[in-house]
Amino acid sequence: MSILDTKEGTILQNLSSGNSLDADHIYQKIQEDLHPGQLSFVTDTTTQIIGLSAGYGAGKTRSLCAKAVQLAIANQGFTGCVMEPTGPLIRDIWQTDFEMFLEEYEIPYTSRQSPLPEYILHLPTGDTRILCRSFENWQRIIGLNLAWVLADEIDTVSPSIADRAFPRILARLRSGNQRQFGVASTPEGFRWMWNTFGTDEAKLRTDRKLIKMRSYDNPHLPADFITRLEENYDSGLLQAYLNGEFCNITTGQVYDRFSRDLHVVQEQQPMSIDLQEEPLRIGIDFNVGNMSAVIGVASGDNFFVIDEVSGSHDTDSLAQEIKRRYPSNKIYAYPDASGGNRSTNASKTDIQILETYGFSNQSPAANPPVRDRVNSVQRLLEDGKGKTRLKINKNAKRLIECLELQSYTEKGEPDKDAGYDHMNDALGYITWRLFNPLHLRAGKSTGIRLY
Repeated sequence: MSILDTKEGTILQNLSSGNSLDADHIYQKIQEDLHPGQLSFVTDTTTQIIGLSAGYGAGKTRSLCAKAVQLAIANQGFTGCVMEPTGPLIRDIWQTDFEMFLEEYEIPYTSRQSPLPEYILHLPTGDTRILCRSFENWQRIIGLNLAWVLADEIDTVSPSIADRAFPRILARLRSGNQRQFGVASTPEGFRWMWNTFGTDEAKLRTDRKLIKMRSYDNPHLPADFITRLEENYDSGLLQAYLNGEFCNITTGQVYDRFSRDLHVVQEQQPMSIDLQEEPLRIGIDFNVGNMSAVIGVASGDNFFVIDEVSGSHDTDSLAQEIKRRYPSNKIYAYPDASGGNRSTNASKTDIQILETYGFSNQSPAANPPVRDRVNSVQRLLEDGKGKTRLKINKNAKRLIECLELQSYTEKGEPDKDAGYDHMNDALGYITWRLFNPLHLRAGKSTGIRLY
């Protein structure tokens, strides 16, 4: 089908025959057919950012279809947009279901099918355009004036892409009567949906609201649907895929002993320690343009992560930021040992740069094997007796994310392509050096780097 080819809904002929369209009646009929969770999502007309966290089969796609029609009716004559993670999913998921929905409720429309589907709903006070776009090409919405945007399965989109697209999408909502950004997804762990709706900070925001739907809420599911899910998924996956709850569902997780409930704490100042006087232990992973540092304090056999620094462009800027935050503390640095041989500065190695800022270098002559570093973190998360010796302040958000999401490759090695390794490596340099009984305890400046 060429870009000029169009398709007409069957109801369009009825309008041409003299029948009138009652948009309010259509919307009322749609509401009557929704279950309570769907109804809450569709009828919210005031929340700027509205989210729907739903289990499999809970009626998420139908909710989006109904919401698209509600927004089109509220913004007659203005343009809206529906987004799927990829272009093929627009055709495989959205197109078929939306057209069936329009036919079911006798909503007249025409559509263009190429390069991506585009719909015009023929409403009483103006034709209303609905574009279809993908997150893989989210930049294509830039330049558009939109009344609303709906995004499907946003948690399957790379968090980095979703984070970049989010403010740009909000910036496009500059026309119409009801400007709204709506998202619906089955939660895939602690990703974009969690960061946007689930955190303590997000819950305090008045511009957003999250509605949860369980698979059990849909009265139209086949009788054996939920039973089959229960037979094939573990309890963690069922919380996400049946109840729409946020939980760790990463398979092949490197740090599988990590749990938000167990290891993440609210307090900034641990164990009644005066942070202005306490020496700080800082693990550092050197990466040009993406320096990563984990900042913590040690007490006996326990370690408390109080802070992190990420995204510094070189070693100088990283060291400056740490000194700005903690100007009076003695600092013991546990950097990537390769920093003794390379530099983000033309005249000094990375470790020499740290030393010029007064950091006491505790790096070994060479990095320990990756698996040894992983095991040292795992032992603090939970040792052989079930004891937890590692706590992480909630503000170390990137470290928490990385511990949850770094997975093993098919070759059985921790994945380093997804970007979740840097913070974990920084933590591992500390734990391997500080809590490994086979090696010298850090705390003294040493000119000799010991294994």
